[in-house]
Amino acid sequence: MHVFILDPILDSRWDDFVAAHPGASVFHHTGWLKALASTYGYRSTVVTSARPGSPLTDGVAFCEVNSWVTGRRLVSVPFADHAEPLLSDPAQIPEFHEWIRAEWDHRHWRYIELRPLSGDFQANGRVQVSQSFWFHTLDLSPPIETIFHRCHRSCIQRRIMHAKHQGLSYEKGSSGEILNAFYRLLVMTRRRHNLLPQPLSWFRNLLHFMGPDAEIRLLRKGDTAIAAILTLQHRGTVVFKYGASDQRFHHLGGMPLLFWTLIEESRAEGADQIDLGRSGLDNLNLARFKDRLGTQSKQISYLRYMEDRQDPTTSATFSPAIRALSSRLPGALSTRASVLIYRHFG
Repeated sequence: MHVFILDPILDSRWDDFVAAHPGASVFHHTGWLKALASTYGYRSTVVTSARPGSPLTDGVAFCEVNSWVTGRRLVSVPFADHAEPLLSDPAQIPEFHEWIRAEWDHRHWRYIELRPLSGDFQANGRVQVSQSFWFHTLDLSPPIETIFHRCHRSCIQRRIMHAKHQGLSYEKGSSGEILNAFYRLLVMTRRRHNLLPQPLSWFRNLLHFMGPDAEIRLLRKGDTAIAAILTLQHRGTVVFKYGASDQRFHHLGGMPLLFWTLIEESRAEGADQIDLGRSGLDNLNLARFKDRLGTQSKQISYLRYMEDRQDPTTSATFSPAIRALSSRLPGALSTRASVLIYRHFG
């Protein structure tokens, strides 16, 4: 396998390839890569067997994360729930692992991480499982009545019906006003879980570079925003990526109603499925909520190429110390800190 490197943001072949490849997702999209570059300064590259100027038949997207805090590494792809290596033939996998080994030896990366969705890529030798998650999808092909029937009766169906009688108003779009309302809810939610909010610039860039493929759905009670979700779309898959809510209004059932509205609209617009993303194996509440929407779930694992002596479970996520700090910072300081800190944790 002769390997060539291209810049997916500058090389138009990548957009054409991602638009056509059945394994591609929104996280391969140049909009996602441009948002990463603009917000965090990550440089993206694609490894391919295609010579310059010839059509792409395979490609694996990476971003370089250069941090004095968490080390230099290649990640495919930062902050993505998954990013399947888009190889044309499973027989290429051993050769691709050889490229990873050579790249790791030559560039002295702390590690190289893959986030595959399929089970084609397995841990072996220095390629070790670093983290595992539940991954949830919802099939939109059945009749809408069947989809509703598959939702949990008391936790989802009844709460949806309850919310419809609470006088909630619904908005959808990507305007500055909707973004600001979403972000205020996000700051509340992340603080509730002792996590720093992502920078506002990340969401602004994501909406800008993804264009009509990124939307925010928002519910209000009167003038108060009470629940919001941000979704992305690639071909027939709608991706739920971020959700936020005001805990004071949880009794109104806003979040179940938002998800049901997402399901109805996505199906009516011709989508095939909703990708509800990942849940940590220990995050039972989140996994249970997604399962109660009638999703199918499977376990996925991230893989890292690293020194044998490294602990593969060590992840570039927020340490307990940073989580403790975030719980103590006032809201304004936490949002400013997120700009400085998040780029180290891709």
